Amino acid sequence: MSALMEIILGLFGIFNTLIMVYMWVIIIASLLTWVKPDPFNPIVQLLYRLTNPAYALVRRYMPTTFNGIDLSPLIIIISLQILQVLMHSLMHSL
Repeated sequence: MSALMEIILGLFGIFNTLIMVYMWVIIIASLLTWVKPDPFNPIVQLLYRLTNPAYALVRRYMPTTFNGIDLSPLIIIISLQILQVLMHSLMHSL
């Protein structure tokens, strides 16, 4: 296998890890909305700053509230999993 192929596979691995970390950030942030944490906590502010732009993007293109429940985290996680499957199949086709 050539060195270029190894670099590409390494970049796919890094991107896959970043997707997994972001999915966990979304899961943690959505679980925090159930307990109403202190909004001045730096960790809570960081989680909201990382997730709110993605939520806003999804909310701009489709209604995500169903019976008072915001489904935008679920839509983002499903989209990220689809992206992971596509990346995995692309990686194995190389």
